Amino acid sequence: MKADRMNRLLTAFANGWLMVLIHLDAFRFAPLHYLKAAWWGLLGKRVRSRGQFAPLLGQSRRAYLLWGMRDERGRAHSTPGELPPIIALVDLTREDGATPERLEATRSSLAAEGVAAFEIGAGAAADLAAAAKAIDWAQRPWLLPVAPGDRLAPGAASLYREAIAGSSAQVVYADDDLLDRWGRFTVPHFKPDWNSELFEHFDYLAGACIVRGDAAALAQAGQEADWGGALVRAAAAGQRVAHIPKVLHHRQSRPVAPQKPVPLQVCSNLPAVSVIVPTRNRVDLLRTCLDGVFASQYPDVEVIVVDNDSDDPETLAYLQELDPARAKVLRHSGPFNFSAINNAAAREARGELLCLLNNDIEVLAPDWLAILATQALRPDVGAVGAQLLYPDGRIQHAGVVIGVGNAAGHAHRFVEPDDEGYFRRHALPQFAAAVTAACLVVGRDKFMAVGGLDEKNFAVAYNDVDLCLRLNERGWQSLYEPRAVLVHHESVSRGFDRDPVGAARFAGELAALQRIWKTDQIVDRFHHPHLSRAAEQFSLAL
Repeated sequence: MKADRMNRLLTAFANGWLMVLIHLDAFRFAPLHYLKAAWWGLLGKRVRSRGQFAPLLGQSRRAYLLWGMRDERGRAHSTPGELPPIIALVDLTREDGATPERLEATRSSLAAEGVAAFEIGAGAAADLAAAAKAIDWAQRPWLLPVAPGDRLAPGAASLYREAIAGSSAQVVYADDDLLDRWGRFTVPHFKPDWNSELFEHFDYLAGACIVRGDAAALAQAGQEADWGGALVRAAAAGQRVAHIPKVLHHRQSRPVAPQKPVPLQVCSNLPAVSVIVPTRNRVDLLRTCLDGVFASQYPDVEVIVVDNDSDDPETLAYLQELDPARAKVLRHSGPFNFSAINNAAAREARGELLCLLNNDIEVLAPDWLAILATQALRPDVGAVGAQLLYPDGRIQHAGVVIGVGNAAGHAHRFVEPDDEGYFRRHALPQFAAAVTAACLVVGRDKFMAVGGLDEKNFAVAYNDVDLCLRLNERGWQSLYEPRAVLVHHESVSRGFDRDPVGAARFAGELAALQRIWKTDQIVDRFHHPHLSRAAEQFSLAL
């Protein structure tokens, strides 16, 4: 008992000391940001303080060490002889080098997990054919392509077998990290659940997954230089892919996410789109927004401006002077209700597609609308959102994550577009839980099928999140499309909800979001349980 107590005390001391060092690292990285986060904490603004601390603390190389001590280390090795068998295929042709030391480390790791291995050399087709002959396919084995030097975490094989038991999956993948030159675990990749759109642009599975295969699949993969990736891509084509949200692979290297996606092939037969722009005063913003819309490269655009009690003479004159052939002006009096305003305009719209657009959006390139519309026409897609930037060039919106702040937050907020961010997620098209209605394109029939925006529960805040989640439920998944980039002068014309009435309304909308969608409980499947719920930037949860 005394020994156990002493071990607990030593562990607590080590954890506490590590956390002190992590805070010191964070202060050195960004002293002003650190002090600002601390100040919010002293003022009792705990959510804001945590949200600002999380990305700062996550930058420390010690953060993952502390996380590992608290969370996933110490599992026992898998029991040898368990079924179904998992068979490793070790790629000896990797450019990063199959040195004797690395190869031995992989062999030892696989043996400890009871995983048989075949080593595939320069004659990949012949070696894979030989492996295919030696494998007992009657046991329905799973294949594990792996690189020399990579290791399995203790218990990985057992966890894989638990995941495939009773499953129809053809691929099961896990999270991974990197080994530094001293053998320490660094740079974890906590991956989303299966995201086929992201996978189209970035293979985040290969090298950290098992696949259900057969002799024919091995023969086919052997025709490719990247036979391991080919094996995974072929198995994933059926969309039966499962994720284990645990770090099961320690790797020497892994593929780097592309800087940008390949250009989108825009649909050649785009239907009419109705662009709905709510506004109140601030003609400077509205003029900039509409000039961008009018200059867009799109064959058939209906513009509907919905005026919510503008009383500025210059704005009223501008609205009066708008050419009816280019823009229809509707009047919507009364307290600002974003949902009601857009629903009213949607009922008047003639377009097959709707584009909800804030009046403080600035168009940067004329192809933005065609890009978003092309994606919105897909039968599996619901709402499509663009990459939105602050005027200073940092990201304001790159999709929405459910559960951040126990509500919802904009993914990758404040990341510079050219920065690495979190494995370039902000730069790649992907399915998301939701997207912002500041710039959102959706099929009108889909919008109407779910009842449009919720005017009662979400007059101003979270109406876009609620809409997207209802579309998702119908099988129309939200999609983030970063090839359409615009500037968002956020809430400039309407302002923020700092007055007592606005604050009370916002509190009610937050309560409704949590009541209806359990955002204070659920984990977004495109986020991760081990990423912080406090921060919109993807940061390790400490």
